[in-house]
Amino acid sequence: MRILVLCTHNSARSQMAEGWLRHHAQGLGLPCEIWSAGTEKTYVKPEAIQVMQEVGIDLSRHTSKTLLELPDPWNFDLVLTVCDAAAEQCPAYPAQTQRRHIPFPDPSGKGLEEWRRVRDALGRMSAYLVGELRQGHLPTQEALRAQASLADATP
Repeated sequence: MRILVLCTHNSARSQMAEGWLRHHAQGLGLPCEIWSAGTEKTYVKPEAIQVMQEVGIDLSRHTSKTLLELPDPWNFDLVLTVCDAAAEQCPAYPAQTQRRHIPFPDPSGKGLEEWRRVRDALGRMSAYLVGELRQGHLPTQEALRAQASLADATP
């Protein structure tokens, strides 16, 4: 199984989701290849590295990349877009695949509490997704959004 997490800049949310998905897949023994990319190449934000380090996931060697920099970029089994639909336009993925859009707010320019809130929501969604995939199920977009439960989190 190949999973791609897409966001505009590949600097925060998609990087954190990639880290969480790898962490949970390794923990449950789910064989899969996990990548993240964006429409624009920038850099991995230090806040993303910091808040993920707090939960034991190291993003310090991650780099921002575009879709075309990935190996076999048009062959993913699942594509997750994690941009906040109200705030920005998520990149499109034109190849045939299963898609899920789970919008997360952009914590950029906000305090570390917001970074942690988004990190934890990405972690809940990722744990649920990997658990379902391990059981042979692909959860619905609505189920993934419910697991993220950003509405219930304190800002």
